[in-house]
Amino acid sequence: MLEKYLNEVKELLTLVEKEEGQKMKNAARALAECIQNNGIVHVFGCGHSHMLGEELFYRAGGLAPIKPIFVEDLMLHKGAVRSSLMEKQNDLAGSFMENADIRPGDVVIAASTSGRNPVPIDVAEISKESGAFVIGITSPRYANTQSSRHKNGKYLYSSVDLTIDNHIEPGDALMEHSALGIRFGSASSIIGFAIVNSLMAEAVEVMIANGFEPPIFKSGNVDGAEQHNRELVKKYKSRIPLLEG
Repeated sequence: MLEKYLNEVKELLTLVEKEEGQKMKNAARALAECIQNNGIVHVFGCGHSHMLGEELFYRAGGLAPIKPIFVEDLMLHKGAVRSSLMEKQNDLAGSFMENADIRPGDVVIAASTSGRNPVPIDVAEISKESGAFVIGITSPRYANTQSSRHKNGKYLYSSVDLTIDNHIEPGDALMEHSALGIRFGSASSIIGFAIVNSLMAEAVEVMIANGFEPPIFKSGNVDGAEQHNRELVKKYKSRIPLLEG
């Protein structure tokens, strides 16, 4: 089963590369343009999807102007069932997005595999209204097998400027066993991490090609990194207060 799971993940990664490659390159160009023009890349997700923001933020080898939109009530550690119920609430996003400081020229990455719940949809809509370019990481196939929970019948894929399909099947479970009546073995987080890290790597290449030095954090566990990282924090802390805490 271990080998089967890993093979399924490899096949999914290959599928995403083949089917989403051009859209990912387009997204990376938008990211590069944003950063070159002193914009900020905001990342949002509920539940497990919020980990995409964690993955990119203040990351060794990662780009500095990344701002996760963390809402603790929508994360699992404040109560798993409660957070899931809150994600389904219409108009909740407005209560925290008013302080998100989304500006024209920024990029927002909104992640939701099912794409049917109101909060990530509203985050995308509010971000677009604020002038940001919005990238959605979601599964349109998953969404289209389920009714929308949004009051206006929207899905995430229809509320963003550019959709990257993570190709996750409805239910987000790769595996099955003859002794069980339920599928298991999720993959949305692994595929999501691969997508966002691929976007950042491609954006770095675009910036280099444009003659712009990408603002990349060095590992804090490597000698000589402290001053380099301090300068990046100084540059971006006014728009990303989380860098200093």
